[in-house]
Amino acid sequence: MLLPAEKELRTVLARFAEARFRHDLQPTGYSSRMLEDVAHTLCVMTGTPSVDEALAAADGLLERLRANRREAARAPRTLAA
Repeated sequence: MLLPAEKELRTVLARFAEARFRHDLQPTGYSSRMLEDVAHTLCVMTGTPSVDEALAAADGLLERLRANRREAARAPRTLAA
């Protein structure tokens, strides 16, 4: 599976949170469609069949990206001659 870029994953997570908030606050046909659309996008991005699994997978992916950044920051840097 291809991993989504961190920026795109965070963008879709933010869109999901906003759509969920708007739909919970004032449910309409439009808000329902928007929530379904962004939930589907999140599931496709994470390769999961449900929103709950997609959110858990997104958390795991973001943690892995953070760990990779920490490792890269700790790695000794050498300059090529």
